[in-house]
Amino acid sequence: MFYDFIKRFLDIIGAIFGLLMLFPLFLLIAILIKLTSAGPVLADTPMRVGKGGKLFKMYKFRSMIANAHRLLKTGLSFKKLYEEYKKSSYKLTKDPRITGFGKFIRKYSLDELPQLINVLKGEMSLVGPRAYYPDELSQQQKNFPQTSKFVKIILSGKPGVTGVWQVSGRSEINFEKRVKLDALYVKKRSILYDLWIILRTIPAVFSGRGAV
Repeated sequence: MFYDFIKRFLDIIGAIFGLLMLFPLFLLIAILIKLTSAGPVLADTPMRVGKGGKLFKMYKFRSMIANAHRLLKTGLSFKKLYEEYKKSSYKLTKDPRITGFGKFIRKYSLDELPQLINVLKGEMSLVGPRAYYPDELSQQQKNFPQTSKFVKIILSGKPGVTGVWQVSGRSEINFEKRVKLDALYVKKRSILYDLWIILRTIPAVFSGRGAV
């Protein structure tokens, strides 16, 4: 398909350009992460669901304490927090696991920059639906049975570093609205639409609105 060929070409060019241009920023963020908290530079995040339901490892700068995701599910002190996490569309507005520097890089989506490596590997695209956690998709479809048709559409495309959800409120929108937006994107996607989303992403990121 012509669209898929052009999209992949632009993804490769964009990812290479971004990695080269942002390398000094990558290095600075990595150093500050190591200086401000104990643990690895990259986050130890659970697998995400990609195109066709295939699982992949998403690269992100660590913005939380080490082993944050494992502690949330197994730590006794995080039991209430985990219940809140599941009830609030798998997002927390006040998360004690986030480090001081982590709050800053999350607000401006700097923790997402390593996803350019996923784009280069072909696991993600610059623009696409959100990359969901497997348990998130499973549980949320039970909570919102009407969303299953949207999830099916979403998984026919690659998840994106940015997308309609990013420019429409980020973490402020719930799962049901998010998957509707993602499914609509997959249905009407085009190169011009992708460029429009990228242009809209810039002010959304700089404003920090909806970030958690």
